[in-house]
Amino acid sequence: MRPSSRWTSFAGLVVGVAFVATACSAAVATPVNTAGGAMATPTTAGVAGAGAASLTLSSTNNPTLGSYLTGKTGMTLYILTKDTADTSTCTGSCATNWPPLTVAGGATITGPSGAMGAFATSTRSDGTVQVTYNHMPLYYYAGDSAAGDTKGQAKNNTWFVAPLSGSVGAMSPAASQSASSGY
Repeated sequence: MRPSSRWTSFAGLVVGVAFVATACSAAVATPVNTAGGAMATPTTAGVAGAGAASLTLSSTNNPTLGSYLTGKTGMTLYILTKDTADTSTCTGSCATNWPPLTVAGGATITGPSGAMGAFATSTRSDGTVQVTYNHMPLYYYAGDSAAGDTKGQAKNNTWFVAPLSGSVGAMSPAASQSASSGY
């Protein structure tokens, strides 16, 4: 083999390995509970493992809030009323406090029985793929530490649990809690 052919082959191999490594690192980032029950920062521990091809959501019922969506570990899912259809406005420190529910590109989303809205995905400004419900991006709240917590409900009067009905307007005003600072 000629020296220039070896370099061409070697360069192709390096590019191929880099491509495979990049593709394999496209993991799902979803909050997970730590052993102490605290919410961990989003990691690649993900919904169903790195590069999950499907996600099945659940729901729970709260006597005050009604039925709302939950993620794989039973953690409450929220929507931000400042978002527009298929577009997240929560980035930077907001996304640290409100981790987006993300999946691998092309993932299949299955909602719980009784869900009255459509599940889909949209691409965030950072290139990750976020799950949407009735075109509204879904998030977790870092302040929730256990399944069923709803500490983010009505935060800043812009964050609400994602109602199974698919409409934030369906949430009872009595369900709102007072909010404090920041997203």
